[in-house]
Amino acid sequence: MSIVTRSRRIFSIVLKSNKNPRWYSSVTANPPKEPIISSSILSDQAASSIPPPPPESAAAAKGGGGQPWSFLKYSIIAAVTGGVATAGYATYAYSLEEVDEKTKAFRASTKVSIGDDLSSFEKFQAMLKSTAMTVPAKLVELYLDLRASTEEHVRGFTEPLSDKLLPDLHPQEQHVFTLVLDLNETLLYSDWKRDRGWRTFKRPGVDDFLEQLARYYEIIVYSDQQAMYVDPIVDRLDGNHCIRYRLSRAATRYQDGKHYRDLSKLNRDPSRILYVSGNALESCLQPENCVPVKPWKCEAEDTALVDLIPFLEYVARHRPADIRPVLASYQGHDIAKEFIERSKEHQSQVSSLHFLYLENAGAEATGASVATLSESVSRFEIEN
Repeated sequence: MSIVTRSRRIFSIVLKSNKNPRWYSSVTANPPKEPIISSSILSDQAASSIPPPPPESAAAAKGGGGQPWSFLKYSIIAAVTGGVATAGYATYAYSLEEVDEKTKAFRASTKVSIGDDLSSFEKFQAMLKSTAMTVPAKLVELYLDLRASTEEHVRGFTEPLSDKLLPDLHPQEQHVFTLVLDLNETLLYSDWKRDRGWRTFKRPGVDDFLEQLARYYEIIVYSDQQAMYVDPIVDRLDGNHCIRYRLSRAATRYQDGKHYRDLSKLNRDPSRILYVSGNALESCLQPENCVPVKPWKCEAEDTALVDLIPFLEYVARHRPADIRPVLASYQGHDIAKEFIERSKEHQSQVSSLHFLYLENAGAEATGASVATLSESVSRFEIEN
């Protein structure tokens, strides 16, 4: 085949390929990706080419009053904090009456009378001073009012419900002593177990104790339990109505997390009050009136109440002018046992004196001198 023939074939193939429409459609359907990538790059470059605003313009956008407002805000916070701290210290360190007395002159200084003979500047100065002191004075008065209201509200929970917990004693019973009895671990004991729940046990000898002493004393039950517990227990305990009055938790003083019996609120002469309890010194605000007994925790052989009857009968019959010195002489001792020992000692002294009297009476009958009798009595007093 000649060179001319080959050239014609190649030329015809080229013409056929130029007449094929798929070459153009393929170019249109699949355009090159390079222009798209280039446009995204251009958009990023255009965005990054915008310079950021200067710092001065950002500060100006916030406004020029930011610093004064911050200063005012912190000043108010500091003033409130200082006021609260001052009020807290005054509440802790001083009573309401002391704060009222210490601030009385300051509150009175705000009431300044401006005379007509003053100059305009002096009038303005006095008015400015009065205005500047009025706000703190009003805050002090507000503090006093709030504290008085709060203390009055708290006192309703911590103080006894009345200054006179008992009615006045009958005029014919002014000489009668008042015997105040605790309930738990003194007259009875309450115990709880899973299989039976709560049960209350009566102390041995409590019936004889109440019946015997009701002849001499005005008997009061003073408990730190709720009235809903005290009333039904006393009703079952005191079948013979030996107990005149019963006082519950509402009649106690709440102090340092405990309920104390305040005997000064009983409307009775404190020199004629005896408080008998298994926890007397820990539960009463008047320890000089306390008669401690052994706390009872369901021991079957307990005789503490019965052992105390002779001492209480002796007090009721002899009626000392003030029971408090008598109780002070038994401090640190078991009163029931100590009273028996003193009674025996007293009986022995009485017997000795009686024997001495008879002996000296016989000597006088035989002509002995009175000086011998005086000497014998003096020697006995010194030895005893």
